[in-house]
Amino acid sequence: MEIAYSIIRAAFDSIIPLLIVALGALICERSGVTNIALDGIMLMGAFVGFLIISSMENTMPANQAQVILLVALIAAAVVGGIFSLLHAFASINLSSDQIISATALNLFSPALIGFILLTSYKGGDIIIKRYTYKIKEVPLLNKVPIIGDIFFENVSIGLYLSIMILIVVYIFLYKTKYGFRLRACGENPHAADSLGINIYRYRYVAVITSGVLAGLGGILFTLSNVGTFQSFNATAGYGFLAIAVLIFGAWRPLRVLFAATFFGFMSAISSQYTLIPFLNQLNIPSQIYNSLPYLLTLIVLAVSSKKTRAPKAVGQIYDQGAR
Repeated sequence: MEIAYSIIRAAFDSIIPLLIVALGALICERSGVTNIALDGIMLMGAFVGFLIISSMENTMPANQAQVILLVALIAAAVVGGIFSLLHAFASINLSSDQIISATALNLFSPALIGFILLTSYKGGDIIIKRYTYKIKEVPLLNKVPIIGDIFFENVSIGLYLSIMILIVVYIFLYKTKYGFRLRACGENPHAADSLGINIYRYRYVAVITSGVLAGLGGILFTLSNVGTFQSFNATAGYGFLAIAVLIFGAWRPLRVLFAATFFGFMSAISSQYTLIPFLNQLNIPSQIYNSLPYLLTLIVLAVSSKKTRAPKAVGQIYDQGAR
């Protein structure tokens, strides 16, 4: 049972950021804009979050860790939204190729952060004191058999945030008129425009939302999995993995949850394989286990991509005059 608990808790460290970032990508692509800059945005969010945590840890006691974390989460989300504005402006207002503009952000982000670290931190990493940024316990609920230990003791606030975001995204997309309009922007923007829907406004909001969630996912992932900020390895490519989760999830919130859970457990097994007796006895190099989530990503995408359908207008430049 302890092994199962350990794997589940390790899985949460990957599931939470994957789900949050993939839901942001879902909103964005449902509006018709593809955003492969998620990894760069995650990096910016994690960087700003770590700057705030490292500075606040020097002035605030350990019992204020949740306050420090909350401020860092808000800052990371805001920076992610602001950074995504560059992609929104380029792809919506300037009608530039969405892949190229997003790729430019992915290249710009580590370069900018590397320059700041080089000039301000002498090329070193940002190291924090590692206060316990987890909720110690949720009274009463932590006493529930089995699930109490898993979901309500020593858990990241990101677990509850991700569940809330999932519920909000699902209700927004399928239970509100604004969600219907957003989906219309990604399926047939010209028809939506003819009905008075402001395509540019909806796409701007969608891109910014994806940036906010990517920044949030970036700081949550880096805190849980890395612990120190490294300009070129802080997010470990999870922004691209979130896009794979989105495709595997067929652009639907609940299926995205399933896909994020699948990849999260694969990541947990790759990092906790020494706890599993029969895997530990195989004497397989650790590098094989570390590559397992990414290898499975390629396999799953190759198998499932033929059966999934992206929004019809995703990635297409919208020209109002061409209607």
